[in-house]
Amino acid sequence: MPTKTLQIPTADGQADSFAAFPDDGERHPGVLLYMDAIGLRPELEEKARALAGHGYYVLVPNLYYRHGPAPVTELPGHITTEMRPAVFAELMPLIRAHTTERALSDADAYLGFLTAQPEVSSGPVGVVGYCMGAVLAMRTAAAHPDRVAAAAGFHPGPLVTDAPDSPHRLVGKLTAEVHLGLAENDLSPEGIDELGRALDGAGVGHAIEIYPGTLHGFTMSDTDAFDASAAQRHWDQLLPLLGRNLTGGRGSGSGARSA
Repeated sequence: MPTKTLQIPTADGQADSFAAFPDDGERHPGVLLYMDAIGLRPELEEKARALAGHGYYVLVPNLYYRHGPAPVTELPGHITTEMRPAVFAELMPLIRAHTTERALSDADAYLGFLTAQPEVSSGPVGVVGYCMGAVLAMRTAAAHPDRVAAAAGFHPGPLVTDAPDSPHRLVGKLTAEVHLGLAENDLSPEGIDELGRALDGAGVGHAIEIYPGTLHGFTMSDTDAFDASAAQRHWDQLLPLLGRNLTGGRGSGSGARSA
């Protein structure tokens, strides 16, 4: 599987990024993959490779590029439950600095770069995100309805808040089909109902699924939150979503495995 390390020009500098794509000399649909809060690391690279194996060009930017190249902070090879508070204490300044304004500016740059790659076919793209990346996937899809035909988020960050620009208030702009896979405590029952009503009211094709018995971060095999069956379930939902909406992809749930 060919891979590249790339630099994406943005309004604030250069975002180092990882890309994976099929080794067949053909052009393939593009997918923008947003990292979780822990950052761009081998776990995300393996997800990109797995997805590329199903016929997609997958771009994973380092969202924290303003603070340095990935990995911006020193990370253990496996993040245990006990380690998690200390890891996130170090990450929180980076997370807070990644404002909605910065995220939307970056999304413009990421999508423009992705669709300009010679290995990427013309037509709409997909956006996939994990943790805080799921929120960014929804924001990106709402901000670029002419470009994004499929949006997926797994163990998402806050999708329903009191803020005027809460993701659930933006769904009227979506044209993408949406799939959201939640851990049991990612969103309250009231929040799920509110999000579902917003998507229904906007006429957005969507599915909101709770993965029973899971913790936030269940797709990430380098953490104690990992759940192998739920991680496979996420592939089984993600691949058909992309296959239905992106011309040239192979929408099969078989063969993909979490790293």
